[in-house]
Amino acid sequence: MNFPARRLIAPCWRPIVVALFFVLIPAGITQAISADEAARQEKLKAELVQVEADIAKNSQLLSAKQKESASLKRDVDVLNYQIATAKLKIREKQLEIQRLGTDIVKKEVTVRDLNQKIEAEKQSLAELLRKTREMDNTSVVEAALKGDNMSDVFADLNAFNYIQGSLHNSFGAIKQTRSDTEVQKSGLENRRDASIDAKAAIERENKKVQALEVEKQDLLKLSKNQESNYKRILADRQKKRSEILSALFSLRDTKAIPFEQALAYAKEAAGKTGVRPAFILAIMTQETNLGANVGTCNRPGDPEKKSWKNIMKPSRDIEPYLRITKALGIAPDTMPLSCPQGSGYGGAMGPSQFIPSTWELYEDRIASVTGHNPPNPWVAEDAFAATSLYLMDLGAAGSTYSAESRAAGKYYAGSRWATAGKSYSNSVMAISERIQNNIDFLNN
Repeated sequence: MNFPARRLIAPCWRPIVVALFFVLIPAGITQAISADEAARQEKLKAELVQVEADIAKNSQLLSAKQKESASLKRDVDVLNYQIATAKLKIREKQLEIQRLGTDIVKKEVTVRDLNQKIEAEKQSLAELLRKTREMDNTSVVEAALKGDNMSDVFADLNAFNYIQGSLHNSFGAIKQTRSDTEVQKSGLENRRDASIDAKAAIERENKKVQALEVEKQDLLKLSKNQESNYKRILADRQKKRSEILSALFSLRDTKAIPFEQALAYAKEAAGKTGVRPAFILAIMTQETNLGANVGTCNRPGDPEKKSWKNIMKPSRDIEPYLRITKALGIAPDTMPLSCPQGSGYGGAMGPSQFIPSTWELYEDRIASVTGHNPPNPWVAEDAFAATSLYLMDLGAAGSTYSAESRAAGKYYAGSRWATAGKSYSNSVMAISERIQNNIDFLNN
């Protein structure tokens, strides 16, 4: 028995309706916000505004108090203001985390719904494609020769065209939904980063409060008749300040520089890149102990196997290395370079440990920071600028905990930053905190 062609396509109307249903759904999925949740958000916003105003006011009072002549009372007052400011900052971040928590949950639900929508649209699309293939296998001529009513044949043709239109719409819906999903995922990651940053800030401020409270209690133990003890405390502070400033960063084959000068280089680079000075110093400490360990290959007297000719990747770094040393007027055979590690290549140069091919990519930008043209990878100021520029390109200019942690991981492990670079990143962030504490002490 011969069935009309339209019977072969009758089941296709169900997927057409399904596909059109998904096409008609708005691309952006919105989450209804209850009246209670909206009220809670407004309350959090109002409290956050008040806390920010209190921080600004307290900072002004602190600044005014610090300008007064040194005295026991003045120092206690300063510590009280600093403690109060730190506690306000903690509350500010706690409020931020509360707001972010709600946003993160909403974003997670939206991403989940969008992923479900994509899967449903894929199933609908697959059904439409299957029915299209069935219709392609039944030609119009074949249907007419079988004696089918021509009106039925043309009805089937209209249905075929309708299916093709639905296919086009379904492809478009999937593409738009995928785009919406990526936007929502990006927003979710940003909120998670912000939550990590807020928690790191709370931890930092809590440590500050604890240290300030200890210092405050030490001062309160002194009576007004113990002026000599107060003078001793001032002398101890000055001694610590001098020790920090005079701490030498021993740069191999360059003149050793004190912390004060290294900090000046980091601040100079930070002014051009936006990367935090303490973070720049932390990376260079992790990499080469601020230049003390710039490599044990290619030094005068080293065997031939340690020569630049044998440790660098020939196709990548030898020619750039020769161009760099020639432009600087230095002998390529006597400059210290990193030795190969494992099955890899060596040849990284100076405190920032840039390989020659990468240094060439940054030369013009380094020169714009330091004014040295050509810049020298073994000169501290140029090395600081190079590290800062590279960190900026890796996203560290945001100066948030998450941005710096991610940049440190990428500095070490590239695309594998989240796994292979995790330990390196943790070490850098710990060093950065210690250096920042020294900087804060100097600033105060």
